[in-house]
Amino acid sequence: MRVLGVDPGSRLCGYAVIDVSDRRRCAYVECGVLSPERMGSAETRLGSIACWLTDVINELRPTVMAVEDVFTGKNPRSALALAQARGSVLAVAGLSGLVVHSYAPTLIKQSITGKGNAGKPQVAKMVSALLGLRTPPQADAADALAVATTHGMRFEFDRRVQTEGSPKNAKTMHAKAL
Repeated sequence: MRVLGVDPGSRLCGYAVIDVSDRRRCAYVECGVLSPERMGSAETRLGSIACWLTDVINELRPTVMAVEDVFTGKNPRSALALAQARGSVLAVAGLSGLVVHSYAPTLIKQSITGKGNAGKPQVAKMVSALLGLRTPPQADAADALAVATTHGMRFEFDRRVQTEGSPKNAKTMHAKAL
């Protein structure tokens, strides 16, 4: 399975592609950050994100997309801009025929670092260790890698539950899948 992870944003939008084997091994393929023109209008920035993401999908051919959910911060305007960027990402996924899985930021951080309130540097360091990268990627790309890796680990867990049945201790099974 090839997973495209996306950390949506209207100023910086991170993406990452990993391959997940049947043995729950995640292998790094590519990651990066799109930085639309800061002074451009919202529709121009969202259009840039859509075009760029379409190019990534056409080039790297993911089979599934994982996206970070919108979180509600203190600034409603920022939350709206984030939701618009996420909507642009979801539209591209729909046009490309990709199934989308969404994950809450705290679940992603918990899956990668063991702490749901981990900071960006800790997420970058752990995702680098998990994927065998020599240096941590830029923060938004690292977040996208974390989204993709979370999906890879959770997909394996969900697949095992479906094939092996509901375990008596789902937490133990989840820990083994990670």
